[in-house]
Amino acid sequence: MQDFKLLINGNLVPGDSNLAVIDPSTEQIITNAPHASLAQLNEAVDAAAASLPTWKKTPFKKRQALVGKIADIVEKHAEEIGVLLTREQGKPIADATMEVYGFAAFCRYFTTLEEPYEVLEDSDGRRVEAHQLPLGVVGAMVPWNFPIMLLAFKLAPALISGNTLVIKPASTTPLSTLKIGELIADILPAGTLNIITDNMELGAPMTAHPKIAKISFTGSTATGVKVMAGAANTLKRITLELGGNDAAIVTPSTDLKSALPAIFGIAFHNAGQICVAIKRLYVHASIYEQVCDELATMADSTVVADGFTENVGMGPIQNANQYNKVSQLIKTSKSHGTLIAGGDSLSGPGFFIRPTLFRDIKSGAPLVDEEQFGPVLPIIKYEDNDQLIAEINSSIYGLGASVWGSDAAECYAIANEIEAGTVWVNKHAELDPAFPFSGAKQSGIGSELGKSGLLEFSQTKIINIAKANA
Repeated sequence: MQDFKLLINGNLVPGDSNLAVIDPSTEQIITNAPHASLAQLNEAVDAAAASLPTWKKTPFKKRQALVGKIADIVEKHAEEIGVLLTREQGKPIADATMEVYGFAAFCRYFTTLEEPYEVLEDSDGRRVEAHQLPLGVVGAMVPWNFPIMLLAFKLAPALISGNTLVIKPASTTPLSTLKIGELIADILPAGTLNIITDNMELGAPMTAHPKIAKISFTGSTATGVKVMAGAANTLKRITLELGGNDAAIVTPSTDLKSALPAIFGIAFHNAGQICVAIKRLYVHASIYEQVCDELATMADSTVVADGFTENVGMGPIQNANQYNKVSQLIKTSKSHGTLIAGGDSLSGPGFFIRPTLFRDIKSGAPLVDEEQFGPVLPIIKYEDNDQLIAEINSSIYGLGASVWGSDAAECYAIANEIEAGTVWVNKHAELDPAFPFSGAKQSGIGSELGKSGLLEFSQTKIINIAKANA
């Protein structure tokens, strides 16, 4: 395994100490990653601040071209980065490689946008212009479930908007991000992009750092609360993409033959470790038995193994803490519902849990009310649409949801009542870089992706010019 380095001020440097990175399929150490000290965090922030005056004056199109070059280099090394990602994250190699290609594609979307500028009025009396200025140094904190794809959500719009960056990947999945740092170290002016790693000690000082103007954070709602509190001391801007407890509704008119494989795939993709995975499945009473039976068959036939195994359908939970949390949730849920598939771990090493389904379970059970972030799905029976919507909306979360069925009017009516940032109909978790992605309630603040995702990294400045009387 290669020697990984931090990226600070254009230089690849060792950390002040080391951080063991664990393969979740074997529970063995892959390698030691660099562990940045507080002093190195400050060096990275200082480097980003020093490079800001030059970078923000770099023409918009030039900044886009350099981000496009980053996308090209990462795409060229997609296979290599994908292997690293599978080893540290656990997902099947095909999914890992696709995630790297996704990074490139999402970065390229932002290179196609026009520079944000608008003339609000140009009359005889005045001309009013809206300009978008960079905020300054941006701190980007990326989670362990999609460390490369979610990096693109932050890196591309932040840099193109004229900001400089300090990136902190999750402590359990730093290697693929550090590899990208190595590959692109010479693309940008020194200090424009910096990558530091930690073992969860640097999040608080990074969030409160007086030289950081904005924090872009993706992760749990509990940690998002801490980020928001830490950012308050300087009133820095924040974008928070947080937890979800996405509901999917299977209405009586649903074509189960096509819908159920899609629903199962979305619920258990990446071992359920997706913020917008289906986490609560509401099924109409008239088709409840059939849905439960067919989903249980799919769960039992899923190949759960190391991400490099041929025909693997699902890899391990990414880390020991999450594995223990999900295992305990399964144990607790046995007193709230009926286990119809899974519920057990694989023998041998690795954080493996088979796809698990509970039926005959209701609101009030932790599995229904909380975000499990693992391969466990409650299947809840419903009969009345009004009661269904009230129950779904009672959640503190509001990230995504979906409605399935052939009755377009009924599906739209239900979708229109659900309190969530995105509601899909006859699909779920489709993210397009052109469409804003945001959470309602405790699922987040601000938007990512789309034109609004670009604007999240800028400050609006109005220039209001009086015109001399004719």
